[in-house]
Amino acid sequence: MSSDRIIQVERDILGKNDRLAADNRARFRADDVLAFNLVSSPGAGKTSLLVRAVSELKGSFAIGVIEGDQQTSNDAERIRATGVPAIQVNTGKGCHLDAAMVADAYDRLPWLNGGLLFIENVGNLVCPAAFDLGEACKIVVFSTTEGEDKPLKYPDMFAASSLMLINKIDLAPVLDFDLAKTIEYARRVNPNIEVLTVSARTGEGFAAFYAWIRKRAVAMKPATMTAAE
Repeated sequence: MSSDRIIQVERDILGKNDRLAADNRARFRADDVLAFNLVSSPGAGKTSLLVRAVSELKGSFAIGVIEGDQQTSNDAERIRATGVPAIQVNTGKGCHLDAAMVADAYDRLPWLNGGLLFIENVGNLVCPAAFDLGEACKIVVFSTTEGEDKPLKYPDMFAASSLMLINKIDLAPVLDFDLAKTIEYARRVNPNIEVLTVSARTGEGFAAFYAWIRKRAVAMKPATMTAAE
């Protein structure tokens, strides 16, 4: 296949996805649902982070989770164990979720009127950056075990994200991790990215993360969604 043909196919795929993502976004808005697309490399700890978050937020918000993985339903089962509904989407050889997959999974969740939808994407810092799912924003989860230069190696993902959660911050003292350099690198590619440090293991920083979620919720729908811990 010629390079021109490959480019056209990619444009067609992304164009169709963008149209479906716009439909998802309109539907989330009509349902008063705030949707977040969680992205990371494998092993950054986003499922552990999400398990803690939904466990602690479920008393304040209606919550649904869409789990993306190439194989297994392990992550969805971990979410369901908290009492929060989760739909597993297996992408097979695919390296990301797309808007059609999210639309189908959303149909199978309970009604989340005025609630939160967390979409945990396939562990990959490349492909998911290009695919809009209809979310309010992307949240990139980055761990202290990955090295400070990840934002420079995978700039598209960090440029597309509104928030960077630096996970496993409890390990930073034993890893010689340079927090300031990591933030500097992230803001080279995205000067507006917000940054929070958290530990899914200890709970450090989660109060600030929940405050960030509430701020987004109030900005989106001040008359209909307020919550307290």
